[in-house]
Amino acid sequence: IYNPINSAVPEGYSLVWSDEFEGSSLDLSKWQYNIGAEPNWGNNELQYYTDRKENVFLANGNLHIKAFHESYKGSEYTSGRLVTRKKFDYKYGYVEAKISLPRGQGIWPAFWMLAANDKADEIDIIEAVNSENIVYSTCHWYPNGKYTHESGQTKTFDITQFHIYTVLWDENKIQFAVDGNVHFTLNIKDGARQTNAFHGNFYFLLNVAVGGNWPGFDIDNQQFPNEMLVDYIRVYQK
Repeated sequence: IYNPINSAVPEGYSLVWSDEFEGSSLDLSKWQYNIGAEPNWGNNELQYYTDRKENVFLANGNLHIKAFHESYKGSEYTSGRLVTRKKFDYKYGYVEAKISLPRGQGIWPAFWMLAANDKADEIDIIEAVNSENIVYSTCHWYPNGKYTHESGQTKTFDITQFHIYTVLWDENKIQFAVDGNVHFTLNIKDGARQTNAFHGNFYFLLNVAVGGNWPGFDIDNQQFPNEMLVDYIRVYQK
């Protein structure tokens, strides 16, 4: 049995929001479904996101977001995408999530954040693609309307096991870690390199995409159904 290292909550921080994903149904006071297919998502993904129990459900204390190879409303795959938009967003804090990620050619799970002002600025806490067994963390923003990004990645590890993914975000930095091991830090102190976008509120997204610009379009259909499991998400603030 794999026992992940619980990264310690920073001193002086206390819990302000969480979802432990207990019970039998998704808490719709915290989440809403994104529903539909491309061109809604802008990545040339192949799946149709639904609000069906097959694709998004709670079981054994975990949230399951499950992708299927099936014909549905013109798409060849189905999956789920959840957001806390208009229900919860925050600025600065420590986020801890315990997640098991799917692996397979063409699969693209993500736990990420978007700017609450509905601009395109992103904090991608974790993304994984295909069968790499690597997790990427990326910040995307648009200084003077010009797109830029910075990212870091982990070493290889078994992403299908549960791991503790954390983000420490304050007025100086956004720091990403897995099981307490930091793999990327973005300096945002005093809006360094025009990072003012990261001094506003953001909300959460969870999704499992199939295909798209990053993983590509060579999909291994033998992997399905394939799913992301989330044990909990917790947000702490000073």
